Amino acid sequence: MQSKKQSRREFLKQNSIGLGAVLATGMTPSLFAHTTNFSETPALLGGKPAFTGVWPKWPMWNPETDEKRLLEVMRSGVWSRQDVVGEFEKKWADTTGAKRCLMVVNGTNALVVTMIQSNIGAGDEVIIPAYTFIATAQAVLATGAMPIFVDTDPETFQIDPTKIEAKITSRTRAIMPVHLAGLPADMVRILEIAKKHNLLVIEDACQAHLAEINHQKVGTLGDAGCFSFQNSKNLPIGEGGAIVSNDEAFIDRCYSYHNFGFPHGSVIGGSGAVLSGNKLRPTEYQAAIGLAQLVRLEEQTVTRTGNAEYLKSKLRDIPGILPYKMCPHVTRAAYHLFPFRYKKEEFQGLSRAEFNAALEAEGVPSWNGYAALNTMPFLKHAFTSKAFVKAYSSESLNYDEYAGQNKCPENDRLCNEEAVWLTQSLLLTGKSEMDMIFNAIEKIHKNAGKLKVALKK
Repeated sequence: MQSKKQSRREFLKQNSIGLGAVLATGMTPSLFAHTTNFSETPALLGGKPAFTGVWPKWPMWNPETDEKRLLEVMRSGVWSRQDVVGEFEKKWADTTGAKRCLMVVNGTNALVVTMIQSNIGAGDEVIIPAYTFIATAQAVLATGAMPIFVDTDPETFQIDPTKIEAKITSRTRAIMPVHLAGLPADMVRILEIAKKHNLLVIEDACQAHLAEINHQKVGTLGDAGCFSFQNSKNLPIGEGGAIVSNDEAFIDRCYSYHNFGFPHGSVIGGSGAVLSGNKLRPTEYQAAIGLAQLVRLEEQTVTRTGNAEYLKSKLRDIPGILPYKMCPHVTRAAYHLFPFRYKKEEFQGLSRAEFNAALEAEGVPSWNGYAALNTMPFLKHAFTSKAFVKAYSSESLNYDEYAGQNKCPENDRLCNEEAVWLTQSLLLTGKSEMDMIFNAIEKIHKNAGKLKVALKK
């Protein structure tokens, strides 16, 4: 079973071995899934594991197709931002349907740059979901603004739009929905709320490459959208990020900021830097890797979608397993994760940790997902920093009061008791592998009482 201290990257590395080169050539992964006759006895009780093959390796790399461009870049000696980065930006803008794209060093800084160039900073509040990766909140803090947490709709794993308006104050500047797991948030309702209160909408689409609302790519519905290309993402570069927007002047400002504030496009001035900026330029070899990965993103997304929908159709028949529900108007999901809720009362009191241990023994890696972000100590630490103490009143920095106003009970339950994730690479297989995942969970359910006794010994 995964150690509590094990990082997500370590978990993905240890549980994603074997099929990268095979999948890249188009061979059927089912050939490598050795179990075909399902055992009724859980592996922890001496039965045969449901899955005895190897799951797809992630990220994938095919030397024959992927290395030519990368080697050209490396041999050129032109490694800092130039034409290859520009090519990636053009292709990612075209892919998402946005007018413009700016590539930066990672998704976290994509969020930071977007907020800074949206004039968000000290004294402002940004509404974010409680169920998200820490980068969402840390990016808000990096601008000097305060993150305000909204509770989670446990059925969708997304920010609950019915609870957003109660968190809006005179200091609120933006709503930052996160398309968690590659499942789009309820953007139709969020945009309505933002328009009513004259708020910006900055989409954290870091996990949602190619996902859509009403056939429009996420990241292009709000004022700006941010993507991540970190190693685990559906389009992996190792590290990398992008901002997309239809606002040309905004992207010009972002470009200028990421290059020390030097003039760019509509950002003009005298000699030298004209904006207060930073250095967040990506490399040419990052872009070369991204271009190689982009070639297969559409096909991989189709595969993930088909397998996720098939697996969901089977799992919802198991009592105590509640797969995600889609928000209204979703026309496509990206399935960076396959999340479901686990109800131990339907498994004879078998705890989530025990369920995960049994599932791991069946050859199916799983993860509990995020801890409750709104209760982590980094928030209190930020409130005691010199920047916050100088920018806010002591009343505003009353952490106990802030914590009380940002309680998210539905999210606490999801994080602490119910959420289980399967990673996207498991979905890059076939229906037979989905049947094996189903079989693994089904026999754990049928034998939950026996497993509980065995695991207590």
